[in-house]
Amino acid sequence: MSNVLDALRHRARRIADLLMPQDCFVCGSMSGAAALCSACRNDLPRQPVSCPVCAVPTADGATCGRCLRNPPAFDASRAAFAYTFPVDRIVQGLKYRHRLALANFFAEALLPLGPPRPASLLLPMPLHVRRLRERGFNQAVEIARPLGRAWGLPLELAAVGRTLNTAPQVSLPWKERSVNMRGAFRCEASFAGRTVIVVDDVMTTGATLDELARTLKTHGAARVENLVVARTPSPH
Repeated sequence: MSNVLDALRHRARRIADLLMPQDCFVCGSMSGAAALCSACRNDLPRQPVSCPVCAVPTADGATCGRCLRNPPAFDASRAAFAYTFPVDRIVQGLKYRHRLALANFFAEALLPLGPPRPASLLLPMPLHVRRLRERGFNQAVEIARPLGRAWGLPLELAAVGRTLNTAPQVSLPWKERSVNMRGAFRCEASFAGRTVIVVDDVMTTGATLDELARTLKTHGAARVENLVVARTPSPH
């Protein structure tokens, strides 16, 4: 019963976010049904030309040295924004303040990037069940839903799960993040020959996405590409 009530509350919050007039999340001016006013939307820090594999900024969009030396398990990454102010605050508003209209805003920002190559399905980054229970929703799922509808792609919400309730990546030193994610996912389906687009909010070192891609490829995925709202600066 509690799960049903949580789902109803979540849906009610989402409907209110979408239908009621809003103040711009960034500047506070009236933005109508939109999460941000047009001026603030236009001023957001777009991700510059970047490495096609990990999405870190590079000259002329060349593959970065890190990906050349030690290629990750995923094949490509695209990001809409740089994870700097105010994008960082907007992401946190979705995750921790339940501003669900921001999920639609992020999906709209990702749409111009398009599904990278002919894709089989969208896979929102899974949350551990404990964190999902605490938060009440998975922000990656909320971002992926409008993308799936726009692109006619199914969302995979059951076959892959988070087995470890790992410490938040942002709380760890850069070099410890890959260790933190080892064995973090379980998979209960075959992805043989499929191209999977993983949707997430923020890409930091890419350790979480790398471990998820490794799991998917162990289960047959032919290609794994990341579509993320924002990319943090490289540690190097």
